[in-house]
Amino acid sequence: MSAKHPVIAITGSSGAGTTTVKRAFEHIFFREKINPVIIEGDSFHRYNRAEMKAAVAKDATGHFSHFGAEANEFEKLANLFRQYGENGTGEKRLYLHSDEEAAPYEGLSPGEFTPWEKIPEGTDLLFYEGLHGGIATDTINAAQFVDLLVGVVPIVNLEWIQKIHRDTAERGYSPEAVTDTILRRMNDYVNYITPQFSRAHVNFQRVPTVDTSNPFIARDIPTPDESFIVIRFRDHNGADFPFLLNMIHDSFMSRPNTIVVPGGKMGFAMELILTPMIHDMMAKKRAA
Repeated sequence: MSAKHPVIAITGSSGAGTTTVKRAFEHIFFREKINPVIIEGDSFHRYNRAEMKAAVAKDATGHFSHFGAEANEFEKLANLFRQYGENGTGEKRLYLHSDEEAAPYEGLSPGEFTPWEKIPEGTDLLFYEGLHGGIATDTINAAQFVDLLVGVVPIVNLEWIQKIHRDTAERGYSPEAVTDTILRRMNDYVNYITPQFSRAHVNFQRVPTVDTSNPFIARDIPTPDESFIVIRFRDHNGADFPFLLNMIHDSFMSRPNTIVVPGGKMGFAMELILTPMIHDMMAKKRAA
């Protein structure tokens, strides 16, 4: 961990809603005039889209997935977090998801990576968003280099509903294909994704108040107003709970380290909680 070159990571599985947390951080960075280097988790996949498809086809276990160690460069990710924390440098690249993202890069197509390039000098912090911001295995430990780890964890049925709707509507997959992906990833979800949330400094878990018992036939994603957000702090002294209860209408404490807020207040709650953390981080950076 580093005071001079802090590392922030948002971690959550595909369809979890990490983009909402990323947007809250972007608002904070803009207001506070913070210049981050943005690292996308997909850029640390081991294989491009065609290579991944071939690797899945050859897999005999039925469990090979983007969630697991074999399909990712965990060591490179841990080394980036360590190197940035030490001296504010490192290398990054992009994974090009779509024609729109690939358009600026001559000779590259969707599903491919851009070349590795040096992180520009003078950034204030490293901001990672992806699947493995808090990853730790028997051989590598990227989580130890993260100064603020934020978990985004809808209950699993809601996560699956969101993934099915996104992948069918935006990426052209059939519901059956998305369901097959969910099942293939389950072993790695349990072994690589879930343990990260025990390491997070704060978790945001969306819990719907409508029936999601069969996510594979759900026609609609529950709206924010049809859900609560359960926010758990690893350290119960890590938040000003009286202030949050006063500021967020209809919020309540469910445990000494947990506050529950209406789903429609998720973005507001995130900014109330994360802004003081960033202020503290930047104060330590200036002192260092």
